[in-house]
Amino acid sequence: MNKCFILLPFIAAFIGWLANGILLRLLFHPILPKKIFSFTIQGILPKYQHQIAQEIGRLVSKEFFSFKEIEDKIAHPDNIKKIMPLVEVHIDEFLRHKITAAMPMLSMFIGDKTIAQLKEVFMKELEVLFPELLKGYLNNLQKDIDLEQIVTDKLSIFSLYKLEQTFTTSMPKLQSQFKLVGAAVGFSIGLIQLLLMFLLK
Repeated sequence: MNKCFILLPFIAAFIGWLANGILLRLLFHPILPKKIFSFTIQGILPKYQHQIAQEIGRLVSKEFFSFKEIEDKIAHPDNIKKIMPLVEVHIDEFLRHKITAAMPMLSMFIGDKTIAQLKEVFMKELEVLFPELLKGYLNNLQKDIDLEQIVTDKLSIFSLYKLEQTFTTSMPKLQSQFKLVGAAVGFSIGLIQLLLMFLLK
């Protein structure tokens, strides 16, 4: 067997490394379609950017973001209780100062005891009212906001130059590993070919 055949696994490893490097490049380039003879070539991400954006938009709106979960969290009794002290301060300010300033005659009839009673009534009512108000607000917000379309639109016009820059600067190790995987696969295939040639000789 020709000794040059021993180089086969190393040549295959180089081809695998190079092929994966080219594949990484083809993810982004060319960004605009280019015609070569009768073929039109374009990077994978630029070519399918809108379709990918639609799928991510659908996934985000259905799987990762739920108005129902937000509603349950915001309107949870524990979270309502957290804001009640602040509400109580405002109600106290309203009963002691604002309402008497707007209607001076009431100051003759509203004392500390009456204020405390009114405040207690208001606080109990607001504890019931707040969850309903928040749920109604979020329901209206959900109708007004098409999250899937917002995400799709944003991703459809997102700069692929920025995405490539982020990818190359923040994940160089991943790129190297991807190329090494190509080299390892190529080496394995070359080694198998070499063994088959040796066995069949």
